[in-house]
This record gives sequence, C-alpha cells and structure tokens, in this order.
Amino acid sequence: MTLVDFCYGWFLAVFQTWIPSFFLQVYHLDLGKTALFSTAVLLAGVIGDTVGGVLSDAILRRTANLVLARRGVIVLGFAGACGFLLPVLFTHELMTATICLALSFFFAELIVAPIWAAPMDMAPAFAGTASGMMNFGFGVASIVSPAFFGYSIEKTHNWTLAFSVSIALLLLGALLASRLRPDRVFLIPKG
Repeated sequence: MTLVDFCYGWFLAVFQTWIPSFFLQVYHLDLGKTALFSTAVLLAGVIGDTVGGVLSDAILRRTANLVLARRGVIVLGFAGACGFLLPVLFTHELMTATICLALSFFFAELIVAPIWAAPMDMAPAFAGTASGMMNFGFGVASIVSPAFFGYSIEKTHNWTLAFSVSIALLLLGALLASRLRPDRVFLIPKG
C-alpha cells in the first residue's frame, strides 16, 4: 500500500506543482490563461475524487467483492491516468494536451477513495496505523517529485523525461495495486 500510494502521490504532486508551469513554458500562455487551463485540469481531478468513491461503493454493493471494488478501481485509475498522459508527450496542440491532462488527472483521482478504504478493509483493528503507513509513501513522493521535475526540466529544457518517469510510476502503481488483497484481513495473534 505504501508503494502504491507513493506512485499516486508522485503524480498528484506533479499536477499540483507543475501543471501551471507546463502551460506557461510549453504553450507560452499569459498568466491568466495559464490559470484557466490549469483550473480545468485540476477540476477534472476533483470530479474524479467523487466518481472513484461512488464507483468503488457501487461495485462493492453490487458484487460484495472487495478486490474488485478497491483494487479494480485503483488499477483502473492508474491505467487511465497513464493512457491519457502518454499523448501529452507527442502533441503540440494546446486543447489536445489540456483534455489529455484533464482526463489523466480525472483517472488518477479515481484512486483516492478506494486507496483510503483499502487499509480499513485490510486492517480494521489498526486502520489508523495502516493509513498512516500508506500515507508515508505519499509524503515521500510529495517531497521527491517536485524536486525531480524541477531538476530534470532545468537540465533537459523539456518535459519529456519528467512526464516519462511519471508514466513509468503510473504503470508501476497499476502493477503493484494489482497485487493488493483488501479481502484479506490482517490480524495479530493473541498471546
């Protein structure tokens, strides 16, 4: 869970810290337009937060399958985020990049609700500890990601390496998440 949340946290930190600079540097927008396009991208993520929770709960109610409801939505989120971030590396058209970034962030934010529910499913007697351990990965990613982005963009003078590493981490997150077992409860033996 900690490594999965690291992969998600990396991506979130990128979007919260670097998307305005992306529009400013790559598309040479003025500050007002940069804010408008960045807001559109981030708004898609806010919608994804809610949709991820609703989707996870709906799957759980319909199937009673924790693996599908939690892991399935998390993997979908990583895969969708990766699939929509990839075209950003190849397009030079502002609207295409904006739509792809917005859809990428929407899918990434599908992860939020089920990734927070999973520790409570797996360790109900230790939900606070499990959630804290999971969020440790997010915290580390929030420190490392913005620094890596800044350094790589400054050294390469383009966004390809930075976004490519994010794509790789999204794929890693999907792979790691595919191994989560929220249906297995962690218990400490008595005695």
